[in-house]
Amino acid sequence: MLAGAALSAPAPKQTSRPNIVIILADDLGYGDLGCYGHPTIRTPNLDRMAQEGARFTQFYSAAPVCTPSRVALMTGRLPGRSGLTRVLGPQATGGLSPTEITIAEALKPLGYSTACVGKWHLGHRPEYLPTRHGFDSYFGIPYSNDMSPKTNPTRQDGPLTPLIRGDKVIEEEPDQNFLTQRYTEEATKFIRSSAQAGKPFFLYMPHTFPHVPLHASPKFRGKSPRGLYGDVVEEVDWSVGEVLKTLREAGADRNTLVVFSSDNGPWLIKKEDGGSAGLLREGKASTWEGGMREPFLARWPGRIPANVVTQAFGTLMDLFPTCVKISGAKMPGDREYDGADLSPVLFENSAGREPLHFYYNAEDLRAVRKGPWKLHLATNEPATGGGLSKHEPPLLYNLTVDPSEKYDVAAANPAVIRDLVGLIGQHKKTMKFGELQR
Repeated sequence: MLAGAALSAPAPKQTSRPNIVIILADDLGYGDLGCYGHPTIRTPNLDRMAQEGARFTQFYSAAPVCTPSRVALMTGRLPGRSGLTRVLGPQATGGLSPTEITIAEALKPLGYSTACVGKWHLGHRPEYLPTRHGFDSYFGIPYSNDMSPKTNPTRQDGPLTPLIRGDKVIEEEPDQNFLTQRYTEEATKFIRSSAQAGKPFFLYMPHTFPHVPLHASPKFRGKSPRGLYGDVVEEVDWSVGEVLKTLREAGADRNTLVVFSSDNGPWLIKKEDGGSAGLLREGKASTWEGGMREPFLARWPGRIPANVVTQAFGTLMDLFPTCVKISGAKMPGDREYDGADLSPVLFENSAGREPLHFYYNAEDLRAVRKGPWKLHLATNEPATGGGLSKHEPPLLYNLTVDPSEKYDVAAANPAVIRDLVGLIGQHKKTMKFGELQR
């Protein structure tokens, strides 16, 4: 091709509906990005994304581990409603029910092209894969990268990790050093083809990393001051940069909402191979703040004001109603939703709604937050080997002044305790669990 050939390519057709890109890291901690205060991990693309849009300081996942967190993102509902409260592995027989409605399924009737690129983790059997849940295409691995005997020495048997295109296995145990690169190539190809076709598009890009085992391509390996973990995060940052660059080159930049977050907190028991929750307490597999409060960035030039740092409350469950709102779709009226539309926060820099969040670990409701107050009925400390501790009376923290959850103020606030215990009781009466999927 001649050097100037790309300049003569036909301009992409314009679509009136906005494009949506959701990028999700795996096990990335609240403190792992430069724009969230990490001193040695270099994330220039995510930092620039924060400067060009909004950065949230009080944004949450719906679970401290991957499968339930991801189903909540996809459906806008607490994980228990779908029965996906546990991490699914290669031996799992269950997955995402056909009765659930994903973001992709909500957007498809409006003419959206839809693609999932990366780690799905909502069931590996063909009937549970993205292509059965509203996605036109899928490329990625169906569960975590440490779930085969080749990648995890504690697993003596089981299948090799499959790389899937559509619903077909195209490789077994792909070279993980190149997964981020391959995901990026697939994602940018989808953006270009959708923009050229003039169709609105929805890209869901759940990365495999920085979940352990850590892998980075030769271009990034050994380059970060933070070591291998830093190499991996910096490659994810590069991938975000490639997505944003492709949006600009495709003429879709100013008609696309891009958000970035993580499924749960850092896997602290992995020590240097795990990340950082910054000033927050604990990490993955716990309902302390470090397990479920996540980085969240949102960018849409011309719609989201630049360089906003917001204390507004939000959760991954909010992405479903937000996508429905901005696309012009309608919320299904036949089910309970737990997320709320973030449009006023994103576009008007509104203070948003009062924080209200239920912290589940599997089917166990461990804590609740209302406003500044967080009450713990039970806690665990996986980073230090601490098992489940039940608290009677409950623990109480004021997250506005004590986000690190260091100072229990229960004794001085009996009325707050009564209010929050009553709120938990009301929630339990109305919460309907779906059939447990394993």
